[in-house]
Amino acid sequence: MSNESNTQEQGETRRKERRGFASMSPEKQREIASKGGRAAHMKGTAHEWSSEEARAAGRKGGRASRGGRGRLPEGGTAE
Repeated sequence: MSNESNTQEQGETRRKERRGFASMSPEKQREIASKGGRAAHMKGTAHEWSSEEARAAGRKGGRASRGGRGRLPEGGTAE
């Protein structure tokens, strides 16, 4: 069997239809996620960040936001 039957014709763009969570409005997504968070806290299984965990996550995010270029220069300011 050829691959031609499995591929789309050139020039034809086909957009996938959004399903599930992606098809909902941002407000509806937030409402559902919030219910899950509240339920986890009530159950006692929710993660609560310690100060050190939060600092480590912030450092990691800061490095990633600069495209992995590492730390700022020694002076602590960007050039």
